[in-house]
Amino acid sequence: MSSVKPKKQRKMLEEPTYRKRQIRAPLSKDLRSKYGKRTVSLRKGDTVQVTRGDYKGHEGKVASVDTSEMRITVEGVNAKKMDGTTIPVKISPSKVMVTKLDLSDKIRKDSFKGD
Repeated sequence: MSSVKPKKQRKMLEEPTYRKRQIRAPLSKDLRSKYGKRTVSLRKGDTVQVTRGDYKGHEGKVASVDTSEMRITVEGVNAKKMDGTTIPVKISPSKVMVTKLDLSDKIRKDSFKGD
């Protein structure tokens, strides 16, 4: 039975584990056929390719995952400020495609082996 109070209904959306699961991106066709999965949770170290937006075609490693804003930053995708310095651009995970997985973590490696 669910609660009728909206405050309690929204509580699940605030949990860090829920937000982490929502930061997912599709796999490339060769990884999809290799691992039998369509999407995967993004992690720092995964190599992604930007598929939509102003930075379409750029490829690089995930530099950081921001769960509060539901955005990621990719190495090599930077914006130039008016004073000449560059800052990383935050990209939505739906606008990228994973081209190479970081399988240095044993638990993550085993999760792809099982399928």
